[in-house]
Amino acid sequence: MREEGKLDLDEGFIDGSFAATKKGGLARDLMVQKSTIADLVENGIILISVAEPDLMAIDPTPILMRQMMGAVAQYDKSQIVLKLRAAGMRKRAAQGRCEGRKPFGRDEGEKMAIERMRALRADGLAFDRIAERLNAEGVATRTGKRWHEVVVNRILQSVSRPQVRKTDR
Repeated sequence: MREEGKLDLDEGFIDGSFAATKKGGLARDLMVQKSTIADLVENGIILISVAEPDLMAIDPTPILMRQMMGAVAQYDKSQIVLKLRAAGMRKRAAQGRCEGRKPFGRDEGEKMAIERMRALRADGLAFDRIAERLNAEGVATRTGKRWHEVVVNRILQSVSRPQVRKTDR
């Protein structure tokens, strides 16, 4: 992985050359594209594109074509981001959430685990003792790991408070 605007010479690096495999895919941001090419030139690396002619040329026409393709790629990225953001907002409005891990208790096994936690808590057990008992009884966690008191506490807190959707505020 590379940071935004930083060139990772291990990605796409082949025998003193850097291979760009997507049309306009060197970078979907014009400034990142420009700085990437500058980094390549500075390090003496040749950029080879499978989709475009010489991207390293200093002739004005290839530079114009590279910049136009980069601008189109940046526009395309922006459109995708807008569509995803709008879809997330629609889902959030309809269901109250759309990102992150789903709340514990959505499937039958998890519902049974919550009921067992509630029963043990009603019997006066502390969270660490509930976790020990769940582990001893073989009650499965979502990840298949052992129960811990912090997780039991969070689950019981989350199921005991009313779920407020953002649209209800």
